[in-house]
Amino acid sequence: MTIIAVQQRPVSTITKYALNAPRYTSYPTALKFEPLQDDILPQALAVSKAPAVSLYVHIPFCKTLCYYCGCNKMVTRHNEKADEYLDYIEKEILSKRYLTDGRRAVSLHLGGGSPSFLSETQHTYLMYLLKKHFTFEAGAELSIELDPRNIDKHYLQNLKCLGYTRISFGLQDTDYNVQKTINRIQSTSHIADLVFEARSLGFDSVNLDLIYGLPNQSIETFSSTIAATKAMMPDRISLFSYAHLPERFAAQRKFAEETLPSSEEKAALYKLAVNSFTNIGYEMIGLDHFALSKDSLAIAKNKGELHRNFQGYTLRGDTDLIGFGVSAISTVGNAFAQNAKELKEYYSRLDNHLPNAKVGLSLSVDDLIRRDVISSLMCNLAVDKQAIADKHHIIFDEYFASALNNLEELKEDGLIETTSRYIRVPESARIYIRAICARFDAYLNASEILSSYSKAI
Repeated sequence: MTIIAVQQRPVSTITKYALNAPRYTSYPTALKFEPLQDDILPQALAVSKAPAVSLYVHIPFCKTLCYYCGCNKMVTRHNEKADEYLDYIEKEILSKRYLTDGRRAVSLHLGGGSPSFLSETQHTYLMYLLKKHFTFEAGAELSIELDPRNIDKHYLQNLKCLGYTRISFGLQDTDYNVQKTINRIQSTSHIADLVFEARSLGFDSVNLDLIYGLPNQSIETFSSTIAATKAMMPDRISLFSYAHLPERFAAQRKFAEETLPSSEEKAALYKLAVNSFTNIGYEMIGLDHFALSKDSLAIAKNKGELHRNFQGYTLRGDTDLIGFGVSAISTVGNAFAQNAKELKEYYSRLDNHLPNAKVGLSLSVDDLIRRDVISSLMCNLAVDKQAIADKHHIIFDEYFASALNNLEELKEDGLIETTSRYIRVPESARIYIRAICARFDAYLNASEILSSYSKAI
């Protein structure tokens, strides 16, 4: 069994590259989206070559506020708000049906907020709407994010009956002191019961979300979280780096900054998780995901067929992504379009027959080239320069002369290796991948690095 050794690099190296940088779920990032006067998606559809579509539905509601969260959410205990919201989801579906253009949906993902805010009846109604207006491919992947505090075994049984194939539970951290600090106290044994029930029900894949870098987290406490995760043995694990941006997310000001692990301590937590999970048979996927070798994500990674979008790592890179709901992002052809982030404005735009998207971006030729380079690094820890050159009709070393020059420092620090054809990131330098990708980002400047993004480590 292969163990991926994530070397503990000198403190100076970690500090040096722990600058703020995007997560690169897209390139350009959502922070570069611009106000839209007109709907850019019809024109984008005209040039799209995608044979199928993926669907995303954003459910913004949460029953309680988790202090670490940077998602677009609305905290409420009034379940009836979701009834009104689903009515507007159907309005948006009707306004965007033309985007399917006769194509089948190969995947559906529900994110939030918390999709488990919806009652079983509301879930049934939402699935009715989706299957009424879209044709799903046989074997389509239907996935959903769940807050385990809000659900029981019967809830899972209902999701299975509705056709969901993949589910994800927010475990985050099992230590009571950490949970109390982030206002997310939950039972580990309850989550384990849900994982085992999901397995018995026959879901294709069960994922657990973990977060490293949370307040009051330490090697000792995180070791317990890792042990609990290993005992549940999910098919996939998402290991997210906590993004501390209190200027943007007010709830993050509820705990003192000195309770957060340093960059060096975060790197140690990451190293602990990587070695712990790969030691028992998980394969690393990109920067921060793990999957058992039999899981479809690991199979795609080993075939070089891994892709990345706003939902993270994915099997399909040949689809247009159509987003529904407040703040949802669509990727059609060479364009990004994001719905209004405020619920009231989202409703108003639909009521007044305005374009759903408030901001977006039509990608330039340079954007497309750099997107492929950054995506390849994030998915494969490598770039085949000749493949990029052939696809985009460029001479790679000439086109990226400035970026390649900026890589010299990384080479000296052992974070990348280069040949005449390849740029590779050693396994030991995986944690630095966001900082490495930033060298190819044409939009970054010093002020944005400092003010707009979370730390890369």
